Amino acid sequence: MQSLLAEIRDVVGAAHVLTEGDLSAWTLDWRKRTQGKALAVVRPATAQEVSRVVRACASFLTKHPDSGLSLVPQGGNTGLVVGSTPDETGRQIVLSLQRMNAVRGVDAANLTMTVEAGCILQTLQEQAEAAGFWFPLSLAAEGSCTIGGNLGTNAGGTQVLRFGNARDLCLGLEVVTPQGELWQGLSGLRKDNTGYDLKNLYIGAEGTLGIITAATLKLYPQPKAQLTAWAAVPSVEAAVQLLGLAHQHLGASLTGFEMMGQFALSLVAKHFGHLRVPLYQHTAFCVLLENADAESEAHARAQLEGLLEAAMEAGCATDAVVAENLTQAHSLWQIRESIPLAQALEGLNIKHDISVPVSGMAAFVAGTDALLAQAIPGVRLVNFGHLGDGNLHYNVQAPEGQDAAVFLAEQEARVNRLVFDAVQAHGGSISAEHGVGSLKVDHLTHYKSPVALHTMRAIKQALDPQNLMNPGRVVRVG
Repeated sequence: MQSLLAEIRDVVGAAHVLTEGDLSAWTLDWRKRTQGKALAVVRPATAQEVSRVVRACASFLTKHPDSGLSLVPQGGNTGLVVGSTPDETGRQIVLSLQRMNAVRGVDAANLTMTVEAGCILQTLQEQAEAAGFWFPLSLAAEGSCTIGGNLGTNAGGTQVLRFGNARDLCLGLEVVTPQGELWQGLSGLRKDNTGYDLKNLYIGAEGTLGIITAATLKLYPQPKAQLTAWAAVPSVEAAVQLLGLAHQHLGASLTGFEMMGQFALSLVAKHFGHLRVPLYQHTAFCVLLENADAESEAHARAQLEGLLEAAMEAGCATDAVVAENLTQAHSLWQIRESIPLAQALEGLNIKHDISVPVSGMAAFVAGTDALLAQAIPGVRLVNFGHLGDGNLHYNVQAPEGQDAAVFLAEQEARVNRLVFDAVQAHGGSISAEHGVGSLKVDHLTHYKSPVALHTMRAIKQALDPQNLMNPGRVVRVG
């Protein structure tokens, strides 16, 4: 394959074709569960370079169909389902888009922003704010994840309740197809009924159908005030009741509603002692709410205080605090965002990113908690997530004192089947916002409709007949 690498060096420059040295930044997944081996890490600077690289790879694969060559598109490599790192064959090229990080422009009248795929999410947020607007996609990895990866996995985060997933924030894409053609679909149109909505084939496809190189995204006016409250709730049922009251009192101003279990918060208090976790010691769950108001801070505070008073009267909240300033609000959100890090410090764990209808959340948690406690005495459940949109990070930690690596090796398959069966029984999804990657691809045969799987395979085979793009992720073909 040296002739192919030489051709690629002519396209992107020799300095941007990495084959030696420590490549773990691109070959080790974020959870450090899988270490792959890359034929090369290629770092193009433009969509045209991506197109030429893909065209060269497709041509090589046509001449050498048994070479095993394939491409793995990668953004910030912050994914949680092993979908953006190479396998162990040493025949995959990692196509890193991190150099393609420009903000191409802001259209203030159209409330849109066009950015390249390698743009860091936090940078995008800051650029939008500097232009007087708000880009509301927000998640824990926003300081290192890229918008291309966000779109490739249809990322969610804390604002989905109000603004939807990444898919809902995207109006147009620029994509390099598996044949190396460049589709210019960077439309800022909100209405376009001229056939199939091609962009939605690529969003959530995790690079298996093409490579997103740029996107046109929706912007929103900056709210006049963003207030954050933290409430103690006695149960999941109470949290769901509080959510209903929040919809009634805040309406569209409700932009965040996070639920966190007591054990999850205790891990933050244990591993991040400088973070003062409020109200958690004597309650089963805490809820974090955000009210983004278009009128004024006084109006936002009156709304939020009225909600909390109603919740106290109804018994679905037992105590609450409202952040008095931006610093306090950031501290509360930092507690929520520190849960995954605290869990990692506690030891290896079994992660689940599931969704069920909000109306079935209490029954799911109670039933699945009981099944796991019966199956694994002493099991610890790190239960937290975006209750407002029905997305729960239902993670399973080894019993106190048990070797975490041994627990993972011995129990992961059993725990996954138990949890996923419960999710299916409640009409839910085994992947809410993290994607499928390689970790969940084989589970889809059990939990996805055969008709849906057949259609997905047909799309993959039609668009990528050489299976060049990120094979073995999302759906298996051949």
